[in-house]
Amino acid sequence: MTKGWIALVLAALASACSTPGLPPPQTVSRVDLERYAGRWHEVAHYPNRFQRDCVADTTASYTPLADGRIGVRNSCRRADGSEMAVEGVAEVVEPATNAKLKVSFLPAWLRWTGIGRGDYWLLYLSQDYRLAIVGEPSREYLWILARTPTLAEGEYQALMPVIRAAGYDPQRLRRATAR
Repeated sequence: MTKGWIALVLAALASACSTPGLPPPQTVSRVDLERYAGRWHEVAHYPNRFQRDCVADTTASYTPLADGRIGVRNSCRRADGSEMAVEGVAEVVEPATNAKLKVSFLPAWLRWTGIGRGDYWLLYLSQDYRLAIVGEPSREYLWILARTPTLAEGEYQALMPVIRAAGYDPQRLRRATAR
């Protein structure tokens, strides 16, 4: 076989094994991290393994740190009423917009390795910084966040076209509950 023929066969095999994917979702054009800081309530999310014990009152609190990173504290209530919480750090990876971050909940002594860092992309942010949609490139994770524990049904439904346009399936969302 000639080199050209081998390259053609390898290219055909590679294309047969790959699945066509969507381009990465679009993020917001600019995030003022000082305004974004504070407490957010989860309104809905895609089910995931690290929230499987959460049944109510899921929140995320963001605190700007002196070194430019952001402190993150996620908490929720378990079925027995106890609180479950985890603390981590987020780093901006796209300074031009501040819309793409990497978050790590590993112990501080392991964070330098770069492993265990998850994408945190702001796909939607209301002008008043009251509502946000957070996702990531694989579209396996999605959260709707609000400054209040609940959203009016009309406000929630108004976010569904945004979610669809970003390539996510709104049917996978699980609504959060507040106690």
